[in-house]
Amino acid sequence: MNDTERAQRALDALTRRHPRKIDLGLERIENVLKKLGNPQHSLPPCIHIAGTNGKGSTAALLRAMAEAQGLSVHVYTSPHLVKFNERIVLAGAQIDDGRLAEYLERVTAASEDDPLTFFEATTAAAYLAFHEAPADLAIIEVGLGGRYDATNVITPVLSLITPIDYDHAEFLGRDLSKIAREKAGIIKRHVPVMIGPQSALVSAVLHNEAQKNRAPITAFDEQFRAYPEHGRLVFEDDDSLLDLPMPALIGAHQIQNAALAIAAARHLKLTPESIAQGLQNVKWPARLQPLTSGPLAELARKGGTELWLDGGHNPHAARVLAAAMADLEARDPRPLVMIMGILSNKNAGGFLDEFEGLASALIAVDIQGHAGLSPDVLAELARGRGLLDKVADNLTDAVKRAINIGQALSRETPDAPVIAPRILICGSLYLAGQVLAMKG
Repeated sequence: MNDTERAQRALDALTRRHPRKIDLGLERIENVLKKLGNPQHSLPPCIHIAGTNGKGSTAALLRAMAEAQGLSVHVYTSPHLVKFNERIVLAGAQIDDGRLAEYLERVTAASEDDPLTFFEATTAAAYLAFHEAPADLAIIEVGLGGRYDATNVITPVLSLITPIDYDHAEFLGRDLSKIAREKAGIIKRHVPVMIGPQSALVSAVLHNEAQKNRAPITAFDEQFRAYPEHGRLVFEDDDSLLDLPMPALIGAHQIQNAALAIAAARHLKLTPESIAQGLQNVKWPARLQPLTSGPLAELARKGGTELWLDGGHNPHAARVLAAAMADLEARDPRPLVMIMGILSNKNAGGFLDEFEGLASALIAVDIQGHAGLSPDVLAELARGRGLLDKVADNLTDAVKRAINIGQALSRETPDAPVIAPRILICGSLYLAGQVLAMKG
């Protein structure tokens, strides 16, 4: 059996060992980590990131800035898009199958008496890997919530909290103040915390939790801010003003994510030059990504169509995504056709509300291998919001239909010129992963 087969066998075994995919609590992982020698207590300096949206982008931005300064960086994020190894980055490179298999097998052996959830086990494996591989910094993204998330067994040097909104209601509830308190659970006593843009309610909760923990708090629009000016990004804090390039990640929301990453980079004493280089070098797929390669991109190119991909899956993400699409529409008007698949536990109606009056049509698709909302139900939700609705059997069929529908919608009269549409594939990171995994 080769390393790839060993790693896949170990991952498959984990999915069968615990009856629940998510089971919040720290007792199980703490017991297993103790058997493994408590690797979480001897990691490189850690940055812990919680929030509803923007965690991955902020992690990617901060990683790029640190690496531009020559630092080696471990990163733990979830979920993955194409291959599990994306979740665990060791000193700048995705973990190889051999080491992944080894760490998963060690965690499995240590948890025989108390099986871990899939996320707990993979988190334990990541901490083992981070303990045994040298690096200058570790950036760790919370999986879900904060206080009882499996990652929350570390003491970081800095905690970051990106914008908080509603998501994972089945686990976190629908009370925004309670959601904020749960995510604020990553705040540690005397450990500095930095927060991105928040509503007044969430901001009050986070400031209160920081005060209880005597954790110095630095907030967007209070101690630091960032804004575009003449094609550049201006960052201000209490000590300085930086004139920087715009981030390579597209969308106004990425300015806010960049602001939080820059504030963290300043705290870590990274140079302005490294910060600037990181803003330009950052890569984070499926976040307002223009698709330029692969079979779907080739279909779009032949039709003269713009094709965009985004993995946002809740109303807050839809809000910033719709704002980005509206900005593109203002600069280059085209019919917007959405290709969408979304998990059944997500607020599909709330997601679509943000596109009412902006999108012209929606083509609903299923998400292979996941509990997606029925395409017929999704199409009905779109119809109720004034969108032309269709259902497609697969992504290739969906793109072909989107091109045809968009072209037809662009012609107000039979003699009018055809305008190729703008197509947005969205609704789920799992769907985005399927797109990126497609081969020609």
